[in-house]
Amino acid sequence: MKDILIYGFGGFGHEVACVINHINKVEPTWNIIGYIDDGVPVGTSCAYGEVLGNVDYLNAIKTPIDVAIAVGSPKYLKEIPQKITNPNVSYPNVIAPNVFYFDKNAVKFGKGNIITFGCRMSCDITLGDFNILDGNISLGHNVVIGNYNMMFPEVRISGQTTVGDQNFFGARTFVAQCLKIGNNNRFGAGSYVLRKIKDDGLYMGNPVKKMSIE
Repeated sequence: MKDILIYGFGGFGHEVACVINHINKVEPTWNIIGYIDDGVPVGTSCAYGEVLGNVDYLNAIKTPIDVAIAVGSPKYLKEIPQKITNPNVSYPNVIAPNVFYFDKNAVKFGKGNIITFGCRMSCDITLGDFNILDGNISLGHNVVIGNYNMMFPEVRISGQTTVGDQNFFGARTFVAQCLKIGNNNRFGAGSYVLRKIKDDGLYMGNPVKKMSIE
């Protein structure tokens, strides 16, 4: 088994520990040695481990170590890997054992993705790096997902849709087929996306409307 640190001691970091424990029940893969967090005191603990240090602690580790970045913000999903300069760090894809694939060989992953329980993957899907699919996410055929995207539970991305980078999808967001979603957008819970979306917007409603950001 390989040693793994979870970056982020919040509730989602606890969920990721649960995913890893379930993976280990199917095939022993990782030994969780603790948490990294830049805002929680060293020694703070939960049922799944304790905080060992911040990014400086991580950058000083001298042996190979896997790291799962478990934060629910596209901004931090991008910023945290940029702060990690240790060449001993690797970013595995942490994928719950009950993820359902139409054709597992037709799904391609980059690095650092976290796919939690109950997700559904069709075929001819590509995911980039450091995406989080947090529970019962559905990706249709020929979907392309970029990097640093956060999808909350029960998001549905329909077939032949392309999603860019650093987007936040609230719970139960639905995206219709054959659309293109740009970069750095936020979709409120229950949003229905029925048209192409450019960059840097806040969207809510059914169908979604662009909201002013004060």
